[in-house]
Amino acid sequence: MAILSTPRSQVDLVGKGRPLREHLFRIALLSSLAIALIFLALLLAYTLTEGWPRLDSRLWENFPSVRRPETAGVLSGITGTLWIIGLTALMALPTGVLAAIYLEEYADNTRWYNRLIELNIANLAAVPSIVYGILGLGIIARWLDFGFTVMTGAVTISLLVLPIVIISAREAIRAVPPSIREGSLALGATQWQTIYRQVLPASIPGIATGSILALSRAIGEAAPFLMLGAATLVRFNPDGIWSSFTVLPLQIYNLISQSREEFHILAAAAIVVLLAILLLMNSLAIWLRNRYQKRW
Repeated sequence: MAILSTPRSQVDLVGKGRPLREHLFRIALLSSLAIALIFLALLLAYTLTEGWPRLDSRLWENFPSVRRPETAGVLSGITGTLWIIGLTALMALPTGVLAAIYLEEYADNTRWYNRLIELNIANLAAVPSIVYGILGLGIIARWLDFGFTVMTGAVTISLLVLPIVIISAREAIRAVPPSIREGSLALGATQWQTIYRQVLPASIPGIATGSILALSRAIGEAAPFLMLGAATLVRFNPDGIWSSFTVLPLQIYNLISQSREEFHILAAAAIVVLLAILLLMNSLAIWLRNRYQKRW
Protein backbone atom coordinates (compact mmCIF):
# COMPACT_ATOMS: atom_id res chain seq x y z
CA MET A 1 0.00 0.00 0.00
CA ALA A 2 2.95 2.34 0.73
CA ILE A 3 4.29 1.81 -2.78
CA LEU A 4 0.91 2.54 -4.33
CA SER A 5 0.63 5.79 -2.39
CA THR A 6 4.06 7.04 -3.46
CA PRO A 7 3.93 9.62 -6.25
CA ARG A 8 5.08 8.36 -9.62
CA SER A 9 7.69 11.13 -9.93
CA GLN A 10 9.42 9.98 -6.71
CA VAL A 11 9.45 6.38 -7.89
CA ASP A 12 11.07 7.45 -11.15
CA LEU A 13 13.73 9.46 -9.30
CA VAL A 14 14.57 6.52 -7.07
CA GLY A 15 14.75 4.17 -10.03
CA LYS A 16 16.99 6.53 -12.00
CA GLY A 17 19.21 7.51 -9.06
CA ARG A 18 20.22 4.00 -8.08
CA PRO A 19 22.04 3.14 -11.36
CA LEU A 20 23.78 6.54 -11.23
CA ARG A 21 25.11 5.90 -7.71
CA GLU A 22 26.25 2.41 -8.69
CA HIS A 23 27.97 3.82 -11.75
CA LEU A 24 29.78 6.48 -9.71
CA PHE A 25 30.79 3.90 -7.11
CA ARG A 26 32.20 1.66 -9.83
CA ILE A 27 34.16 4.56 -11.29
CA ALA A 28 35.58 5.33 -7.84
CA LEU A 29 36.67 1.72 -7.36
CA LEU A 30 38.31 1.51 -10.79
CA SER A 31 40.04 4.85 -10.22
CA SER A 32 41.46 3.66 -6.90
CA LEU A 33 42.70 0.46 -8.53
CA ALA A 34 44.28 2.40 -11.40
CA ILE A 35 46.07 4.79 -9.01
CA ALA A 36 47.45 1.89 -6.97
CA LEU A 37 48.65 0.06 -10.10
CA ILE A 38 50.27 3.20 -11.50
CA PHE A 39 52.22 3.85 -8.30
CA LEU A 40 53.23 0.19 -8.15
CA ALA A 41 54.42 0.26 -11.77
CA LEU A 42 56.41 3.45 -11.13
CA LEU A 43 58.02 1.94 -8.05
CA LEU A 44 58.96 -1.27 -9.89
CA ALA A 45 60.30 0.69 -12.86
CA TYR A 46 62.42 2.90 -10.60
CA THR A 47 63.82 -0.09 -8.71
CA LEU A 48 64.60 -1.99 -11.91
CA THR A 49 66.24 1.05 -13.51
CA GLU A 50 68.28 1.78 -10.38
CA GLY A 51 69.51 -1.77 -9.95
CA TRP A 52 69.98 -2.69 -13.62
CA PRO A 53 73.79 -2.03 -13.64
CA ARG A 54 74.27 -4.71 -10.96
CA LEU A 55 71.90 -7.37 -12.29
CA ASP A 56 74.61 -9.80 -13.29
CA SER A 57 76.04 -13.09 -12.06
CA ARG A 58 78.19 -11.34 -9.44
CA LEU A 59 75.02 -10.46 -7.56
CA TRP A 60 74.09 -14.06 -6.73
CA GLU A 61 77.60 -15.56 -6.83
CA ASN A 62 79.57 -13.22 -4.52
CA PHE A 63 79.28 -12.57 -0.80
CA PRO A 64 78.63 -9.06 0.60
CA SER A 65 81.51 -6.67 1.13
CA VAL A 66 81.86 -3.27 2.78
CA ARG A 67 84.98 -2.34 0.83
CA ARG A 68 84.12 -3.32 -2.74
CA PRO A 69 80.43 -2.65 -3.43
CA GLU A 70 81.03 -2.79 -7.19
CA THR A 71 81.80 -6.53 -6.96
CA ALA A 72 79.82 -7.43 -3.81
CA GLY A 73 76.84 -9.78 -3.95
CA VAL A 74 74.04 -11.11 -1.80
CA LEU A 75 74.69 -14.84 -2.00
CA SER A 76 74.47 -15.37 1.77
CA GLY A 77 71.16 -13.48 1.91
CA ILE A 78 69.64 -15.53 -0.92
CA THR A 79 70.76 -18.80 0.68
CA GLY A 80 69.54 -17.77 4.13
CA THR A 81 66.18 -16.68 2.72
CA LEU A 82 65.73 -20.03 0.96
CA TRP A 83 66.63 -21.88 4.18
CA ILE A 84 64.12 -19.86 6.23
CA ILE A 85 61.30 -20.14 3.68
CA GLY A 86 61.89 -23.86 3.16
CA LEU A 87 61.82 -24.68 6.87
CA THR A 88 58.84 -22.38 7.41
CA ALA A 89 56.90 -24.20 4.70
CA LEU A 90 57.77 -27.58 6.25
CA MET A 91 56.60 -26.51 9.70
CA ALA A 92 53.74 -24.07 9.09
CA LEU A 93 51.89 -25.52 6.10
CA PRO A 94 51.16 -29.07 7.40
CA THR A 95 50.37 -27.74 10.87
CA GLY A 96 48.07 -25.04 9.51
CA VAL A 97 46.20 -27.37 7.15
CA LEU A 98 45.70 -30.02 9.85
CA ALA A 99 44.49 -27.37 12.29
CA ALA A 100 42.05 -26.08 9.66
CA ILE A 101 40.74 -29.59 9.06
CA TYR A 102 40.12 -30.07 12.78
CA LEU A 103 38.42 -26.71 13.24
CA GLU A 104 36.25 -27.03 10.13
CA GLU A 105 35.40 -30.75 10.08
CA TYR A 106 35.72 -32.08 13.63
CA ALA A 107 35.51 -29.23 16.14
CA ASP A 108 32.26 -28.61 17.97
CA ASN A 109 31.62 -24.87 17.99
CA THR A 110 29.50 -25.20 21.10
CA ARG A 111 32.61 -26.10 23.12
CA TRP A 112 34.17 -23.12 24.83
CA TYR A 113 37.75 -24.15 24.09
CA ASN A 114 37.06 -24.41 20.35
CA ARG A 115 35.61 -20.91 20.34
CA LEU A 116 38.65 -19.73 22.32
CA ILE A 117 41.01 -21.29 19.75
CA GLU A 118 39.18 -19.60 16.87
CA LEU A 119 39.26 -16.24 18.66
CA ASN A 120 42.99 -16.51 19.35
CA ILE A 121 43.76 -17.49 15.75
CA ALA A 122 41.85 -14.46 14.46
CA ASN A 123 43.68 -12.18 16.92
CA LEU A 124 47.13 -13.63 16.19
CA ALA A 125 46.71 -13.00 12.47
CA ALA A 126 46.65 -9.25 13.19
CA VAL A 127 49.62 -9.13 15.60
CA PRO A 128 52.57 -7.04 14.26
CA SER A 129 55.59 -9.03 13.17
CA ILE A 130 57.88 -7.28 15.66
CA VAL A 131 55.92 -8.92 18.48
CA TYR A 132 56.77 -12.33 17.06
CA GLY A 133 60.39 -11.23 16.97
CA ILE A 134 60.26 -10.45 20.68
CA LEU A 135 58.61 -13.83 21.28
CA GLY A 136 61.31 -15.60 19.30
CA LEU A 137 64.06 -13.74 21.15
CA GLY A 138 62.71 -14.36 24.65
CA ILE A 139 61.40 -17.92 24.35
CA ILE A 140 62.93 -19.67 21.33
CA ALA A 141 66.41 -18.14 21.27
CA ARG A 142 67.01 -17.78 25.02
CA TRP A 143 64.60 -19.93 27.03
CA LEU A 144 64.75 -22.92 24.67
CA ASP A 145 68.43 -22.13 24.03
CA PHE A 146 68.17 -22.37 20.24
CA GLY A 147 70.46 -19.37 19.87
CA PHE A 148 70.50 -17.01 16.91
CA THR A 149 70.30 -19.76 14.31
CA VAL A 150 68.34 -20.72 11.22
CA MET A 151 66.02 -22.87 13.34
CA THR A 152 65.16 -19.92 15.59
CA GLY A 153 64.31 -17.75 12.61
CA ALA A 154 62.26 -20.48 10.92
CA VAL A 155 60.24 -21.26 14.06
CA THR A 156 59.55 -17.57 14.65
CA ILE A 157 58.41 -16.99 11.06
CA SER A 158 56.32 -20.18 11.20
CA LEU A 159 54.44 -18.80 14.19
CA LEU A 160 53.98 -15.54 12.26
CA VAL A 161 52.36 -17.12 9.20
CA LEU A 162 50.56 -20.00 10.92
CA PRO A 163 47.32 -18.04 11.67
CA ILE A 164 47.18 -16.88 8.04
CA VAL A 165 47.58 -20.44 6.77
CA ILE A 166 44.86 -21.72 9.12
CA ILE A 167 42.37 -19.01 8.12
CA SER A 168 42.96 -19.42 4.38
CA ALA A 169 42.82 -23.22 4.60
CA ARG A 170 39.56 -23.07 6.54
CA GLU A 171 38.01 -20.80 3.92
CA ALA A 172 39.12 -23.17 1.16
CA ILE A 173 37.70 -26.21 2.96
CA ARG A 174 34.47 -24.38 3.74
CA ALA A 175 34.05 -23.52 0.05
CA VAL A 176 33.81 -27.22 -0.92
CA PRO A 177 30.12 -27.97 -1.68
CA PRO A 178 28.37 -30.03 1.05
CA SER A 179 27.06 -32.36 -1.65
CA ILE A 180 30.56 -33.79 -2.11
CA ARG A 181 30.74 -34.75 1.55
CA GLU A 182 27.19 -36.09 1.60
CA GLY A 183 27.71 -38.18 -1.52
CA SER A 184 30.95 -39.69 -0.18
CA LEU A 185 29.39 -40.53 3.20
CA ALA A 186 26.31 -41.97 1.49
CA LEU A 187 28.53 -44.37 -0.46
CA GLY A 188 29.98 -45.75 2.78
CA ALA A 189 33.21 -43.76 3.14
CA THR A 190 34.34 -42.74 6.61
CA GLN A 191 34.70 -39.12 7.58
CA TRP A 192 38.49 -39.20 7.24
CA GLN A 193 38.27 -40.92 3.83
CA THR A 194 35.85 -38.23 2.72
CA ILE A 195 38.18 -35.49 3.88
CA TYR A 196 41.34 -37.08 2.46
CA ARG A 197 39.98 -38.18 -0.92
CA GLN A 198 37.27 -35.64 -1.65
CA VAL A 199 37.45 -32.47 0.45
CA LEU A 200 41.21 -31.88 0.44
CA PRO A 201 41.74 -32.38 -3.32
CA ALA A 202 38.85 -30.03 -4.04
CA SER A 203 40.23 -27.38 -1.67
CA ILE A 204 43.89 -27.55 -2.79
CA PRO A 205 43.63 -24.48 -5.10
CA GLY A 206 42.47 -22.26 -2.24
CA ILE A 207 44.91 -23.79 0.25
CA ALA A 208 47.83 -23.37 -2.16
CA THR A 209 46.95 -19.74 -2.87
CA GLY A 210 46.61 -18.87 0.82
CA SER A 211 49.81 -20.71 1.72
CA ILE A 212 51.87 -18.94 -0.93
CA LEU A 213 50.46 -15.59 0.17
CA ALA A 214 51.48 -16.38 3.74
CA LEU A 215 55.00 -17.36 2.64
CA SER A 216 55.13 -14.23 0.49
CA ARG A 217 54.60 -12.17 3.61
CA ALA A 218 57.29 -14.14 5.43
CA ILE A 219 59.88 -13.67 2.69
CA GLY A 220 59.75 -9.89 3.05
CA GLU A 221 59.88 -9.66 6.84
CA ALA A 222 62.85 -7.91 8.40
CA ALA A 223 61.62 -6.79 11.84
CA PRO A 224 61.59 -10.26 13.49
CA PHE A 225 65.14 -10.96 12.31
CA LEU A 226 66.33 -7.63 13.68
CA MET A 227 65.00 -8.68 17.08
CA LEU A 228 66.60 -12.12 16.73
CA GLY A 229 70.01 -10.59 16.13
CA ALA A 230 70.51 -11.93 12.62
CA ALA A 231 73.71 -10.45 11.17
CA THR A 232 73.56 -8.08 8.21
CA LEU A 233 77.08 -8.82 6.91
CA VAL A 234 77.56 -12.58 6.58
CA ARG A 235 80.27 -13.92 4.28
CA PHE A 236 79.23 -17.58 4.40
CA ASN A 237 76.21 -19.71 3.61
CA PRO A 238 74.28 -21.58 6.32
CA ASP A 239 75.43 -25.20 6.53
CA GLY A 240 72.58 -26.46 8.71
CA ILE A 241 69.65 -25.51 10.89
CA TRP A 242 71.95 -24.53 13.77
CA SER A 243 74.09 -22.20 11.69
CA SER A 244 74.13 -18.41 11.76
CA PHE A 245 72.38 -16.72 8.88
CA THR A 246 71.14 -13.57 7.24
CA VAL A 247 68.23 -12.89 4.90
CA LEU A 248 67.71 -10.63 1.90
CA PRO A 249 65.47 -8.05 3.64
CA LEU A 250 68.14 -7.51 6.29
CA GLN A 251 70.87 -7.15 3.70
CA ILE A 252 68.75 -4.68 1.74
CA TYR A 253 68.14 -2.69 4.93
CA ASN A 254 71.87 -2.62 5.63
CA LEU A 255 72.79 -1.60 2.08
CA ILE A 256 70.29 1.25 1.93
CA SER A 257 71.62 2.66 5.22
CA GLN A 258 75.10 3.03 3.70
CA SER A 259 76.21 6.44 2.42
CA ARG A 260 77.91 5.41 -0.85
CA GLU A 261 75.80 5.37 -4.02
CA GLU A 262 77.19 1.98 -5.08
CA PHE A 263 75.51 0.35 -2.10
CA HIS A 264 72.15 1.86 -3.07
CA ILE A 265 72.47 0.40 -6.57
CA LEU A 266 73.31 -2.98 -5.03
CA ALA A 267 70.26 -2.70 -2.73
CA ALA A 268 67.99 -2.02 -5.72
CA ALA A 269 69.40 -5.07 -7.50
CA ALA A 270 68.82 -7.17 -4.37
CA ILE A 271 65.20 -5.96 -4.27
CA VAL A 272 64.77 -7.17 -7.85
CA VAL A 273 66.13 -10.59 -6.85
CA LEU A 274 63.74 -10.73 -3.91
CA LEU A 275 60.83 -9.85 -6.19
CA ALA A 276 61.93 -12.55 -8.64
CA ILE A 277 61.85 -15.18 -5.88
CA LEU A 278 58.42 -13.91 -4.84
CA LEU A 279 57.12 -14.12 -8.41
CA LEU A 280 58.39 -17.68 -8.75
CA MET A 281 56.50 -18.65 -5.58
CA ASN A 282 53.31 -17.01 -6.82
CA SER A 283 53.71 -18.66 -10.22
CA LEU A 284 53.89 -22.02 -8.47
CA ALA A 285 50.66 -21.23 -6.60
CA ILE A 286 48.92 -20.23 -9.84
CA TRP A 287 50.09 -23.43 -11.55
CA LEU A 288 48.82 -25.60 -8.69
CA ARG A 289 45.49 -23.78 -8.61
CA ASN A 290 44.94 -24.10 -12.35
CA ARG A 291 45.93 -27.76 -12.36
CA TYR A 292 43.51 -28.79 -9.63
CA GLN A 293 40.73 -26.52 -10.86
CA LYS A 294 40.76 -28.37 -14.18
CA ARG A 295 40.55 -31.68 -12.34
CA TRP A 296 37.67 -30.58 -10.12
